[in-house]
Amino acid sequence: MSAEQFSRPGAIDLSALRPAAGAGAGSGAAAGPPGPAGSYSFDATEQSFQTDVVEASLSHPVVLALWASRAPTSREAVDLLSRVADSYGGKLALARLDIDASAQLAQALQVRAVPYVLAVLRGQPVPLFEGSVDEEQARQAFDQVVQAAVTSGVTGRAPATGEPPEPAAAVDEVEEEQSDPRYAEGDAALEVGDFAGAVTAYERVVEASPGDEEAAARLAQAQLFQRTDGVDAAAARAAAAAAPLDLDAQLLAADVELLGGDIDAAFDRVIALVPRLFGDDRERARRHLLGLFTTVGPEDPRVAVARRRLANALF
Repeated sequence: MSAEQFSRPGAIDLSALRPAAGAGAGSGAAAGPPGPAGSYSFDATEQSFQTDVVEASLSHPVVLALWASRAPTSREAVDLLSRVADSYGGKLALARLDIDASAQLAQALQVRAVPYVLAVLRGQPVPLFEGSVDEEQARQAFDQVVQAAVTSGVTGRAPATGEPPEPAAAVDEVEEEQSDPRYAEGDAALEVGDFAGAVTAYERVVEASPGDEEAAARLAQAQLFQRTDGVDAAAARAAAAAAPLDLDAQLLAADVELLGGDIDAAFDRVIALVPRLFGDDRERARRHLLGLFTTVGPEDPRVAVARRRLANALF
């Protein structure tokens, strides 16, 4: 899974699952026994799904873990995922859903076996994996979810079980930011895969507001999507391995690594190049890396570390 999958249409359509007027939509945390203090996992139901999964994913990423009461081992696997999710401290939430009690959702989500795990971001579900995984594999998948959220501009924190929901004013602020008319043209182009159009639109916003960090982040994301559009990730990495001094090959490999959620590898690849480059090539590598920093966002601690390493490589 990559951030790109959340920026293009065609995943699973859940629009038909919106509750009818008057239908109850309770809190996911109340759907099952309360979790431990500091828990960011909860049991979801068909009634709470729209509010606690789809709408919540507008402000923070949600991992949806499907299990079946007729298959107890599937719940054991999901409980492991819950423990891993809780360790992220609210960077994501994990919703557990019993498909035996939620037949309509199971059908809509095209469940073939359990456990079945999806990421939900901005209301769009993207499959992560099917079957049991160990803790390391779960963390790798969750790291990609968090990175996809960052590159998509979804950087809110999930409330811990038992905490009050985010104040309405804060939710309104998030929705207002997402609907900022300055970004409408670029967002619309990005949604249909017109990356060149998105870049052009965001460039106009950046030109009009040079200090707008959100506009710069959206532009950097669109440029990343444009550079990697149609690129085979495995082939790009192989080409870079075969030509370690080919600047174009190394920068493209860094792009696909970032898009795939391997932030450290992307940063490491470009930083390692810098001492071996001179003149325009060195400046190009530096500017490319700065663009990757902007895409990830200054709040990610890996960016601060990589900035220091870049400064050491340059001087």
